[in-house]
Amino acid sequence: MPAATDSELITFDNWTLRVRASQVEHPRLLVLIHGWTGDENSMWVFARGLSPDYWIIAPRAPYPAQPSGFSWRPPQPETFGRPSLETLRPAADGLIRLIDEYSASVKVDALQFDLAGFSQGAAMVNLVGMLHPHRIRKMGVLAGFVPSGLDEVIARRPLAGKSVFVAHGTQDEMVPIDRARNSIELLEQAGAQVTYCEDEVGHKVSATCMRALENYLQD
Repeated sequence: MPAATDSELITFDNWTLRVRASQVEHPRLLVLIHGWTGDENSMWVFARGLSPDYWIIAPRAPYPAQPSGFSWRPPQPETFGRPSLETLRPAADGLIRLIDEYSASVKVDALQFDLAGFSQGAAMVNLVGMLHPHRIRKMGVLAGFVPSGLDEVIARRPLAGKSVFVAHGTQDEMVPIDRARNSIELLEQAGAQVTYCEDEVGHKVSATCMRALENYLQD
């Protein structure tokens, strides 16, 4: 079995991906979504303790970020930290197409897959989950938030019956804890059953919440 860190960098259909293949007969697909100024390498710290049953892909976001790295939305002056449905949706739709085409190319079942993202990547997880709930099995929302513009979607309760894991730090200055708690209320309004891990850390995931994430994804 491959170790969690055994991954390779590939280019697929104009996307740059880091991939950890699985040798099991029927692997589950996990998509890791990096945050603002991150890249395809940023999320691998979360893969170390995950089951070899997972086929893992971590795509690079399509837009350049300043001063470096990449973003899931085009540059938006004076809207730092406030991505919306409108600005994130093109990347979300592109991500679904990527998952469909890549999974078909490697013959991995992606009719339902798992998603985990950090910060802006967690906002993408929330967005993709609400827009494509039939495609998502589990959602890991790490130091993130629900983007604006989803009120009508939330009212339709797209996440009814879905389990969502949320982790956040009480000392987070990038995405304040009140915003995270408000996002949990929105997820619950959308029908989700939320498992929440809160710890006294900044804009990162604590060791305790990392273990809780691994346990959540284990089932």
